[in-house]
Amino acid sequence: MDHLRSLRYFLVVAEELHFGHAADRLGIAQPPLSQRVKRLEAELGAKLFDRGRRVTLTEAGEVLRTEARDLLSRWDRMTALVAKADRGETDALRAGVPPELPGRVLAAILTRFAGECPAVRLDLQELTTAEQTRLLADRSLDAGLLQLPVDVIGLDLGPAIDTPLGVLLPRDSPLARHAVLTLADLAGEGLVHAPRAAAPGSYDALLRTCWEHGFRPAAVRHARNPEFALGLVLAGHGVAFEPAARKEPRVVWRPIDGEVLHARMAFAWPSSSPHPQAAKLAEIAAGVLRDDGVSRLVPPDPGGARPWDVFYERS
Repeated sequence: MDHLRSLRYFLVVAEELHFGHAADRLGIAQPPLSQRVKRLEAELGAKLFDRGRRVTLTEAGEVLRTEARDLLSRWDRMTALVAKADRGETDALRAGVPPELPGRVLAAILTRFAGECPAVRLDLQELTTAEQTRLLADRSLDAGLLQLPVDVIGLDLGPAIDTPLGVLLPRDSPLARHAVLTLADLAGEGLVHAPRAAAPGSYDALLRTCWEHGFRPAAVRHARNPEFALGLVLAGHGVAFEPAARKEPRVVWRPIDGEVLHARMAFAWPSSSPHPQAAKLAEIAAGVLRDDGVSRLVPPDPGGARPWDVFYERS
């Protein structure tokens, strides 16, 4: 435990870069703090601070700051989980889902998880992929349903699910006369889509596939929620890509020939000290998404490619 206290003291000094201010924050005298840091340096065999006219972190100190934060976060989470288990308390699983996740899918995930893990409360939050990855990194989320591809460093991923995308357009559009459309048919149209900041990897991959198949949107209008996207489509500001038809008489949904556009999602969770039920949630969500009659599980690639690398165009 003494080592953990030394690391906590070190982190305060690393934040303040002033031993006097750090001692005030910790409620101890400065000499004992300086001695503890020196003992830590001796034990590690590395100088952590340059103590000149101003205190700065050395390269070794920078490394320790990153590692110490992760270690102490994991320790704090572990002690909290152990304490709750000892008191017989249920532990909430904090998970994020994208705003465009259909309500029926959300309800099915909640219902199935409650049935299979009745002792754990599932606390779902509506968050973009970018927001989820940030919260997963600082351990404010236990799991997140991410739109792929995404940087998954430090995360484990559950089963990935592919959902073909079709085109949503006004019922009075000339394109509505076609039963099936190609991306090239959309030439000259605008595109209504979620902002790039919400899921940069997914956004870039979708536009790249559109360009490669003859559709360069005349303009891209951004919509954060599905109802706003619908309004822009109805107003003639562009078409939108969605996984299934809406129950809205003023618009039509048409499949894309060859199913060249897909939405791919998977639950992710921190690789270190994960919530005990994070992988179970991923399995349940994949089952719910797969059972919609349209989506499908992404099979492992025998060539070693990860399922979240490239997925919009099927060979």
